[in-house]
Amino acid sequence: MPSDLRKPLLGRQKKSAGINRRFSVIVALSVLAVSSVGGLSVYTALSPGNLQKTASGPEAQRQLAEKKPEIAPADVMAPGDAAGLQPQGGRSGAKISRETMPDGNVVSVYSPRSREGEGPVLMSGQTYGQDPRMAMRPNEELLEETAFGKLPVIGADGLRPMEQYARPWSGARGTRVAIVVGGLGLSQTGSQKAIRELPPEVTLGFAASGNSLQRWMQEARRQGHEILLQIPLEPFGYPGTNPGPDTLLAGDPAKVNIDRLHRSMAKITNYTGVMNYLGGRFLAEQAALEPVMRDIGKRGLLFLDDGSSAQSLSGGIAKAISAPQGFADILLDGEVTEAAILRKLDELERIARRNGQAIGVASAFDESVAAISKWSREAGGRGIEIVGVSALVSGQAGQ
Repeated sequence: MPSDLRKPLLGRQKKSAGINRRFSVIVALSVLAVSSVGGLSVYTALSPGNLQKTASGPEAQRQLAEKKPEIAPADVMAPGDAAGLQPQGGRSGAKISRETMPDGNVVSVYSPRSREGEGPVLMSGQTYGQDPRMAMRPNEELLEETAFGKLPVIGADGLRPMEQYARPWSGARGTRVAIVVGGLGLSQTGSQKAIRELPPEVTLGFAASGNSLQRWMQEARRQGHEILLQIPLEPFGYPGTNPGPDTLLAGDPAKVNIDRLHRSMAKITNYTGVMNYLGGRFLAEQAALEPVMRDIGKRGLLFLDDGSSAQSLSGGIAKAISAPQGFADILLDGEVTEAAILRKLDELERIARRNGQAIGVASAFDESVAAISKWSREAGGRGIEIVGVSALVSGQAGQ
């Protein structure tokens, strides 16, 4: 029996035990409530339907709209890396037919194509232009192996090289100018200067007879330039005036000229089209020019006439065979001084304001590069958009 001295202590112990039991019950109930609420919150957060509801507010919708999807680097997965995945282009599911209207415009009609095979496919991405990280790499679906090497072709889904390798532009129907600077590949220092100093909106032309073309092509594409391939055509006065090896000659059979064309075309990839290098006589001979333009057009490439020959038949032939074609409005560096070239650029601007668009051509002289770079920096402030030449040729969207 406890003594009277211990009674106060025992009373406090009993009271403390009761309090502790009540406190433990409260703590347990609190933990249970928190766990229930936490579990419900996790379920709500992970529920797909509720995930959509959380983005219903105006601010959340704005954030979702502004959030851009990440694009995996090009080296992460190549089309052949994933077993069972069939590579397809952006329009592989479409059947495409094109009809030439009375006014010369080409209307493309897209309809569903029956799906062959089963299982997942690996989409190759864009149908106009390229991701800058991939711009120096050719789209293998737009190449065919030949005796001359790899040549451009239209893809199975209708995608043309002139679309795949085009430089994207705003799409606005304002005043548009394309500037093409040719002769790259003929001089190593000149090629490097043009690629690095000219604005990326300027189209570059590579001479088929040049050196290290694939290297310079890759550098130009990395810098954002659209590119053309310059094919040597017979000029008046040949062979006294000689454009170089594999010149297409007006008096030779079509088969011989097509072989020469293909030999030049295989030297480089990633170009949107072909541009003549000289060629006054060849451009004036329909029997010689038409089969060459047919081959260029059926490969999904544009043909740019540099405008140097008043007797050129390229425009009429292109319209007759529905081939993409452009014609330069002005030669910018007939007089090779910076001041004279700037005056020609101002004239090009006046033509563009009158007609909505204009194409100017030049060579990669130091004076031309300096003048075009200076003029281009100021053109935007006057409402001029400089675009890749593919945006201004007939046979392209909106032309």
